Amino acid sequence: MLVDRGGMWYRLLAAGYGEVGGGGRRGSAWWREVSRIQDGEGAIGRAWFEESIERRVRNGVDTLFWSDPWLGGVPLNTRYRRLFDLATNQSISAADMCQLRWKEGGAGWQWRRQLWVWEAELLEECTSLLYDMVLQTNSTDSWIWRHDIGGGYSVRGAYSLLTTLEDVTTVGVSALIWHKQVPLESIGLGLEATSQ
Repeated sequence: MLVDRGGMWYRLLAAGYGEVGGGGRRGSAWWREVSRIQDGEGAIGRAWFEESIERRVRNGVDTLFWSDPWLGGVPLNTRYRRLFDLATNQSISAADMCQLRWKEGGAGWQWRRQLWVWEAELLEECTSLLYDMVLQTNSTDSWIWRHDIGGGYSVRGAYSLLTTLEDVTTVGVSALIWHKQVPLESIGLGLEATSQ
């Protein structure tokens, strides 16, 4: 949804919350909470949501080359942090990167400066991961919920996962699941409005 920069949802979210990461930590309380879940912050102490999803790349149009975990489950901006920091096209899609040629020496690799020898070795390692990758132009990219690939994501599945994790406290899970963002006065007003 956030890759399609011309789409309505992208424009709506960017206008309300900012371009990257929901406008940082100054965004709305709701967006900050979504960011906390994504970052694995809070009582649970690990990125349970990020570890539970996987990116399936088909045509690469809706997949961010550097930021999405589409190649081996770890984003390239994490695995090759130095290359990401030097790249001038940090928000390029996998499809665009492939079209510009992501093989070594391809036009997809655009740098702020010339790479040092050890950085060029990192690039060689990165391009070797991409060597056999072939995009399927007739299929769209998708996210897969690792805990139920056939049925996809469900609130029930996430609840079941959170309540069965061994290394978390019941208090931490309860605080995440039952976290209230709406003041009681608003709930009362909503009930009055619906009963009329």
